[in-house]
Amino acid sequence: MDLLLWRHAEAEELAKTGEPAGSDLERALTARGDKQAARVAAWLDRQLPEGTRILTSPARRCEQTAHALGRKFRSRTELLPGATAATLLELVQWPLAKAPVLVVGHQPVLGQVVAQLLGLPEGECPFKKGMVWWLRSRERDGQVRAVVVTVQSPEVL
Repeated sequence: MDLLLWRHAEAEELAKTGEPAGSDLERALTARGDKQAARVAAWLDRQLPEGTRILTSPARRCEQTAHALGRKFRSRTELLPGATAATLLELVQWPLAKAPVLVVGHQPVLGQVVAQLLGLPEGECPFKKGMVWWLRSRERDGQVRAVVVTVQSPEVL
């Protein structure tokens, strides 16, 4: 199984005073974030296999990031900020899903998934805004392991 984890691009800052808690979900991409999303989306469009399922957090910044790809996606509340690695992995059916899955989401859960799948001791892997990690499950000696296919950052695309 291929699992691609794409952190939303740069978004507006959350006002610190007088904002209701739900306003975090309404934060839009900045002009820089639009450019980051477009760069990564152009690369992904050339690389993604046919039939890739695309799932995104319903947060505005995630949906805007996914829109840059120009493909159909499904918003899933399980991917909202505060999601857990276990919930994300269950949602994408790791490692058993037949089709590749692209998840557009948030930190820290994306970094927690990478750390868990790669067995990193820190418990969370750094994940810059707009960055994509592409992981693949591989079975060897009866054990399923994750391997890194590539890591891409919008600054280098």
